[in-house]
Amino acid sequence: MNIKRTIYTVFLMIIVSSCGSYKNIPYFQDVDQQNISNQTIDNYSPLTIQPADILSINVNSRNPESSAIFNGNPNRVGGVVSPTDNSTLGYLVDPDGLIYLPLLGELKVAGLTTTQLRKKLTEKLLNLYKDPVVNIRIINFKISVFGDVLRPDTYTIQNERITITQALSLAGDLNITAKRKNVMLIRDIDGKRTFIPIDLTSKKTYQSPYFYLKNNDEIYVQPDRTKYATVDRGYRTTQLVLTGLSIIAIVLSNLYR
Repeated sequence: MNIKRTIYTVFLMIIVSSCGSYKNIPYFQDVDQQNISNQTIDNYSPLTIQPADILSINVNSRNPESSAIFNGNPNRVGGVVSPTDNSTLGYLVDPDGLIYLPLLGELKVAGLTTTQLRKKLTEKLLNLYKDPVVNIRIINFKISVFGDVLRPDTYTIQNERITITQALSLAGDLNITAKRKNVMLIRDIDGKRTFIPIDLTSKKTYQSPYFYLKNNDEIYVQPDRTKYATVDRGYRTTQLVLTGLSIIAIVLSNLYR
């Protein structure tokens, strides 16, 4: 009878333990799973150009040979401007938020969206060309995801809008051992490195002002103790096996001398 009671108790403890662990796994636990619900999107702000961004600028006009000068990156060597392949190198925004364009000189771009810069540059080019068409992209927009995810890496983003959940999807999602409540967004804000906690178990994440990512954002996913215990147990097992093999080797060596 005592044996049956012991087996039942152990079985019950396993079930309770499993349930306790699982409750921390699902995302957005406060979302109504049975009914359709809506949430107003009021936390999105367009990506703005910052120092160290690289801009791809392409200008077309009715005089394509003349306007093609803007489609190269001006490298100033001894005061001489030499166009190169802008699609590869781009225009680097300097620490003062400026770029330098042929014929136009320096142009303040930091703090503008690519749409605002396109309109600003188009107005300036109207003095030089008829019906100029300007296209601008930030070509070094990237984010990094590391920690307890399937594919930690740095990812180049092709458009100007990416969210935390999309970035984690690029990285193959969180591993089962990752802490959903302890995801850390690391962002440089006004010259300071800022650490921002994100709780993926709540739908409030979608309303966070940090839900939409910026250039050079980093996302760190913290593993739980299960991850450490698994790795530690494997390490200890390996050490014991190696120690055992060493002892056997020593004993055999002494026997056959």
